[in-house]
Amino acid sequence: MAAASADDARPRRLRLPRSRRLTIDVLHYHRQVPTCAHDRVMDLSRLSQLRAGLSQRISWSMLFIKAYGMVAAKFPVLRQTYMPWPWPHVYQHPCSVAMVATHREIDGEAWLFWSRFTRPEGQPLPRLQEFLERYQHAPVQDVFQRQWQLSALPTPVRRMFWWWALNTSGVQRARRTGTFFLTTISAKGAEIQHPPAFLTANMTFGPLDDRGRIRVTIAYDHRLMDGAFIADCLAELEATLNGPIAEELRDLAGVRHDASPPAHRLSA
Repeated sequence: MAAASADDARPRRLRLPRSRRLTIDVLHYHRQVPTCAHDRVMDLSRLSQLRAGLSQRISWSMLFIKAYGMVAAKFPVLRQTYMPWPWPHVYQHPCSVAMVATHREIDGEAWLFWSRFTRPEGQPLPRLQEFLERYQHAPVQDVFQRQWQLSALPTPVRRMFWWWALNTSGVQRARRTGTFFLTTISAKGAEIQHPPAFLTANMTFGPLDDRGRIRVTIAYDHRLMDGAFIADCLAELEATLNGPIAEELRDLAGVRHDASPPAHRLSA
């Protein structure tokens, strides 16, 4: 670690980095949504084995957003949004729109962007992975153009854009900010206790343990649903991951259903 400079030893007032502005905006609106968080420990050992046997990498995040989209197709409330203006009402979107927290580094500085995946439940997993890799590696000015431009604006102006996007149209709100959010730091061996976002449902998952189990958490808008419903959704999510999602991985790997599974391997 480099030694501290003389400037570091003196009190200083620093300008708020541009890289933190969008996160601050999200936290501002997160505080306006009464969320509760519940979790479930899922046995995904078989899914992990199938994923490890693939010749191409499929991110755990893509498995989760597709499975969640399939669950939301069965339970429309997961595609609903509480709209406070011009009077309190509920908007229901016809499909899921996933927003995935995506870390990027720009000029040695860490940024957090939100990658959008429309109708993940209807997309093949390799296609979702292609989109994810583009979000992770393409120039941010191309793949996150609006977020990049918004981050350059003063706070009052940014908040005007946010207010307009979140309150004037349920259709545009879902298209721009999504119907659910996913964030994870499982690759770092850590868990997020309560995903900080303002959508109806905000999901996270931790690292796999040595038995192929994983803790999955959903923080939800308590104005629209209750804990018992989320418990059912978590159970359905586990069944979907071990059912249709596992079937798709088998097809990608060309594995017969009665074939012996490959050796278990943990992968973040």
